[in-house]
Amino acid sequence: MTLPKLNKPFSMIREFHLADWFTLGNAVCGMGALFSVMTYLQVGEVMHIYFACGMVLAAVVFDVLDGRIARWRQQTSAMGRELDSLADVISFGVAPAAIAYGCGMQGLYDRIVLVYFVACGVSRLARYNITAEALSEGGSKVKYFEGTPIPTSLLLVLLMFVAATQGALRESLWFGEFKLAGFSLHPLVLVFAVSGSLMVSRIRFPKF
Repeated sequence: MTLPKLNKPFSMIREFHLADWFTLGNAVCGMGALFSVMTYLQVGEVMHIYFACGMVLAAVVFDVLDGRIARWRQQTSAMGRELDSLADVISFGVAPAAIAYGCGMQGLYDRIVLVYFVACGVSRLARYNITAEALSEGGSKVKYFEGTPIPTSLLLVLLMFVAATQGALRESLWFGEFKLAGFSLHPLVLVFAVSGSLMVSRIRFPKF
């Protein structure tokens, strides 16, 4: 059996623009947040929740910079847009949900809400990608968003950060815990349900 000949090793990476590397930085921060949450669940040291929240904040910085660099260098591309969406799913969808789980939202209903939140984020990004050209009205820049952008989940992460600083984790989570049909629901998780619903709404938000 003969192996395919690779005439151009690492050709895909060579096609990356400068902005794409910042997008990958976004994804790396998101993965860092996930690892920090897993470490917290293993050792129980709250500093790992702080690290996780900080990594999401760093992901926002990379997310802002990649867009600015792409416009500055006039190197926007379909691949860059898809790469950005995949990174956003990790950093602003999965990571905030994992942080919420680590903070104590671990009941069955909590998990359903967190899955709903991530699904809304994925749907929001998919809708944006297929409508970006129409929303830009023939220009190079999108004029407005339909639904809240997924990076707004940073507000939820900041909420979790404040809860962690006040010791409101696990059994001490704000608003306590309810039992419904034998399964747990932490009312605080409902802010994720609201955030997810706003992301898939048709409400228009101007893009600055």
